[in-house]
Amino acid sequence: MIRVVVAQEMCLLRSALCAALSNEEDMEVAAEVTGVGEVPAAVRRHRPDVVLVDLTPDAPRPVEVVADIVAAAPGTGVLALGSQWSQTTVADLLAAGARGLVGTDASLAALVAAVRDVAAGERVIDATAAVTALSPPSSPLTRREAEVLRVAADGLPVKEIAHRLYLAHGTVRNHLSATMRKTGARNRMEAVWRARREGWI
Repeated sequence: MIRVVVAQEMCLLRSALCAALSNEEDMEVAAEVTGVGEVPAAVRRHRPDVVLVDLTPDAPRPVEVVADIVAAAPGTGVLALGSQWSQTTVADLLAAGARGLVGTDASLAALVAAVRDVAAGERVIDATAAVTALSPPSSPLTRREAEVLRVAADGLPVKEIAHRLYLAHGTVRNHLSATMRKTGARNRMEAVWRARREGWI
């Protein structure tokens, strides 16, 4: 029997996933959790064969989440479910110990097969994740915007960023505003995280 822990914030989707997996004769949902922060404790408590964790685009630290799960139970296979992948994200998640990556648009049959493969110790990357990782979207950031964002990643104030790049303060502020708009971020550090996730900086 393959024991699975399902981590998904949306109640309706979580219930659907649990029901689908429970209907398989060789699978049992050992636990379901609403937030990724609860996963390590659930894994230590239930010792599942597979953790199916939904890494939404807004998940603040998907790589750390996977690493935490692997640290909590090294023998447990992590199957990440996501809607957006980049070369950097795929490489980092696999390096952190994820055994599988499946897109949210995958069929139920594909998801079930991925759970079985991960439980058997195999590595699974579905076609959507693989194609997206190999052919990432082009960056919407200009060369200068990317440069400003890379320096901003160090947590420096606008004055210091301007000094390092020999730019006016207003120019730096304009570039930072543009990067936040283009990445859909609420602040510069979120813009840094989103740009890194997509492989733009």
